[in-house]
Amino acid sequence: MPLPFTPGGIIFDCDGTLADTMPLHYQAWRATLDRAGHPTMFTREQFYAWAGAPAYEILEWLSQQHQVTLALAELTHEKEMTYQKLIPQLTPIEPVLAELRRFYGTVPLAVVSGGMHALVEETLDILGIRDCFVRIIGSEDVNKGKPDPEGMLLAAAALGVAPADCVVYEDGPAGLEAARRAGMRAVDIMKFIG
Repeated sequence: MPLPFTPGGIIFDCDGTLADTMPLHYQAWRATLDRAGHPTMFTREQFYAWAGAPAYEILEWLSQQHQVTLALAELTHEKEMTYQKLIPQLTPIEPVLAELRRFYGTVPLAVVSGGMHALVEETLDILGIRDCFVRIIGSEDVNKGKPDPEGMLLAAAALGVAPADCVVYEDGPAGLEAARRAGMRAVDIMKFIG
């Protein structure tokens, strides 16, 4: 996974890239949807296929897919608050943190996540890396989440680097597509950590 060159800027996803939080997110989804009476909605496979998308958008997609009316705002809030209780259980993804440490101080760094801004910051605090980033972009900082490139382009602008000179570290299809649409190179960390 180590980059063989020094990019102008680096953008990291948070959940599943810097921190191994995806099982915790799925646990929060299951608890939330089960309480709402939807125990068969949102399989693990679907969850990982949609990795990186904001919770509100996932609920919109589920509502359309299952042709049911969901309380989008309420369920989004419940899911995120359920997840917040699980955050202390997260663990770092060391190969990605090694890359962050290798470039910190020489290359400007940002985070673009589909998670709520406050929860992303809490995750970065637990990892002890929050101060490494020029900009942290969460779900409420953009009009459209991944795979839309808006967050990636905002991060590049904050770093003062052309999108083509940025490298994105991602674990999810939506984030990898967002990087592609933004004209950035991407590292699919799943090819390196399994």
